[in-house]
Amino acid sequence: MAFDEQLAARVRERVSEQPGWSERRMFGGIAFLVDGNMAVGVSKEDLMVRVGPDAHADAMRRPGTRLFEMTGRPSPGWVLVDPGGYADEAEFAAWVDQGIAFARSLPPK
Repeated sequence: MAFDEQLAARVRERVSEQPGWSERRMFGGIAFLVDGNMAVGVSKEDLMVRVGPDAHADAMRRPGTRLFEMTGRPSPGWVLVDPGGYADEAEFAAWVDQGIAFARSLPPK
């Protein structure tokens, strides 16, 4: 299983409310973009959330998070959230919305 299709469907449903959204398979999972900027993705059963460098430390203190690493290199501004960290619908929505908000803070691509 490259990524949890049901989790991807939940993210897609939430992100699709945004103008300028798209999705792309990458990192062995699926990424959701807003105006061309990655916001959130799904890797296996984890959420990949782009929180930005300023919110990274706070995000890492939330339950179920760990540092996102690409090819063994840490990616500051990104976190992985395990299923326990988004088990409740409000937690899930907060993570996805945080990723969307950060993507919206960047210039469109």
